[in-house]
Amino acid sequence: MQYLPKVAVIFLAIFFSSAVFSAGSAPDFELEGLNGKVKLSDYKGKVVYLDFWASWCGPCRKSFPWLNDMQTRLKKKGFRVVAVNLDTKRADADKFLSELKPNFDIAFDPPGDVAGMYELQGMPSAYLIDRNGELHSVHMGFRDKDIPLLEREIEALLNRSKKMK
Repeated sequence: MQYLPKVAVIFLAIFFSSAVFSAGSAPDFELEGLNGKVKLSDYKGKVVYLDFWASWCGPCRKSFPWLNDMQTRLKKKGFRVVAVNLDTKRADADKFLSELKPNFDIAFDPPGDVAGMYELQGMPSAYLIDRNGELHSVHMGFRDKDIPLLEREIEALLNRSKKMK
């Protein structure tokens, strides 16, 4: 997968913040993680905030404290953050992680295969997935003003019945 230049990614992240994603199952994947394998299908029954990030991404750095807070507050309700790193050098990701200390699952996708499956358009990008593994929405970029919308969407999905099918 060929990545957009950083300037283009930042431009896209600034001007596009969220949109409803076409209905369908979230593409499953299995990646190496900080604590073993991370497989999306293992989260079925949970509401998943699938976040794609890189160490060089300023909005990514800004989003991690909020992601930590959401994971802490909503874990008991069945919410999980899964953050997929796209750095080509693991040392860059490790430095970022040592500074921000995430309390959620981290996976590594240096070749960008999973990012390609999700047709990633900018960084950060997050995909909200319901308890049945269905894509609900996609959010590009991260801005403080988007937090209330994100939290309402997450809460709405958490408040739906555990199994809809």
